[in-house]
Amino acid sequence: MNNFMLLLPEFLVTGLAFVVLTADFFLRSDRKHYLAYIAVLGLAGILAFTLIFLWGRDETLYGGVIRIDGYSLLFKSFFIVLGGVAILSSVDYVRRNLEYPGEFYAILVFTVVAMMLMASSGELLTAYIALELLSFCLYVLVSYDRYNPKSNEGGTKYILLGAFSSALLLYGMSQVYGLLGTTRFDEISVALSISPDLSAGLLLGLVLIIAGLGFKVAAVPFHMWAPDAYEGAPIPITAYLAVGSKAAAFALILRLFTEAFLPAIGDWQLLLIIMAVATMLLGNLVALAQSNVKRLLAYSSIGQVGYLLMGIAALAVVKPDGSLSLELSHLVGNGVILHIFAYSVTNMAAFLCLSVVYNITGRDDIAGLAGLARRAPTVAVVFAVSLFSLAGLPIFAGFVSKFYLFTAVASQGLLWLASIAIFASLISLYYYLQLIRQMYIEPAEDTTPIFVPRLTTAVLGALLLGMVFLGVYPAPLMDAIQNASDVILSSQGVTQYANTGLSP
Repeated sequence: MNNFMLLLPEFLVTGLAFVVLTADFFLRSDRKHYLAYIAVLGLAGILAFTLIFLWGRDETLYGGVIRIDGYSLLFKSFFIVLGGVAILSSVDYVRRNLEYPGEFYAILVFTVVAMMLMASSGELLTAYIALELLSFCLYVLVSYDRYNPKSNEGGTKYILLGAFSSALLLYGMSQVYGLLGTTRFDEISVALSISPDLSAGLLLGLVLIIAGLGFKVAAVPFHMWAPDAYEGAPIPITAYLAVGSKAAAFALILRLFTEAFLPAIGDWQLLLIIMAVATMLLGNLVALAQSNVKRLLAYSSIGQVGYLLMGIAALAVVKPDGSLSLELSHLVGNGVILHIFAYSVTNMAAFLCLSVVYNITGRDDIAGLAGLARRAPTVAVVFAVSLFSLAGLPIFAGFVSKFYLFTAVASQGLLWLASIAIFASLISLYYYLQLIRQMYIEPAEDTTPIFVPRLTTAVLGALLLGMVFLGVYPAPLMDAIQNASDVILSSQGVTQYANTGLSP
């Protein structure tokens, strides 16, 4: 019997979005910023409730369509926190630059619902519906600055290519269902374990699913929408697009490829490795030529996607006899999740710093950062730390996550792939240092101090502490991550495959 109360966190977040929309009717225009505080306080209460209500549960709804377990709880909590940070980071920007804040904050809250459902999905169509709910919300948010031609252009490209990727994804899912007779992750895994050789139709379906998901995370060669969408979107949405959509997509991808497609890793591993190498190298190389900070960080985020794809490709080792070794799969899963979290905290900090500069100067180009260390020392420090973390330098979150992930990939016999990732990280260090050079060495055209609101300062301080804390003492987070990876690697499909010992 289905216990619908297990979906209470999602119901509460949905209700919160409607509360924000309703409160918008009763607030004067000069008090619309209160909507952000209503949303954040609501999310904080829902986070506490979710942790208490779902702690230790391992249950399913509709026969495995929705999974309530430690993995989904970890990501649900993370997405609620991420939504709150995104809302707080956008308060000053929305007040200065955008109309209709009620709809803006409500749509942001709806994206949290979509991401929570993506983390809980145990079936292809459920995952698709949650992914599309997230995409529809992001289409609107990217185009939200309707009087900005770049926002309209970026939103249009995002919608058109997003629709194309959805078609690929659906067609791939139809191939899988037509040939295996199921869309549930655990049943797909069992079916692939029984049939070692993939048919041409099933292989086509798998390729189409990878292509569709590649569009969603902006992996090469499906990345063409990302730079324009990032540049045209309001800066808080650019940050959310770079962080939230990718974190949610990889939460889904990690569960999908572990619980459903792992027995067929011999057929898709090489494809993901090629995509990872192309994404790492192209993202970081093209970033060298950018003059706009948003486009630069867009290509930087593409490079980060390459590192995560590398982790997905290394989830298991294919032995010479065709069987799989899952001994170090936990290490790789941990590395992927840790890098998602570290990248998210770091990128949110970088974009918030850029938003502070844009709110005062109206500039988002690299030259506009000149003299920032003298005009806003706190912002410059946080921005520099976030760039060092993105580059993977000690003692920050990015160093720990990259070290863990690259080590895990190398331990799976892919040392050469980890070496390429290290080389790509060295490339990224150059253009990150270019930004730091502008802030600390280049003189400012305007030496007027930049005013930083107290709320923004508090959020920057929290993100700075997060980057340093994760870089120095990641053990508490790693305990939660270990529990989450244990859940997906001990799922029915994986354990049954491990017990049969069949080769893919």
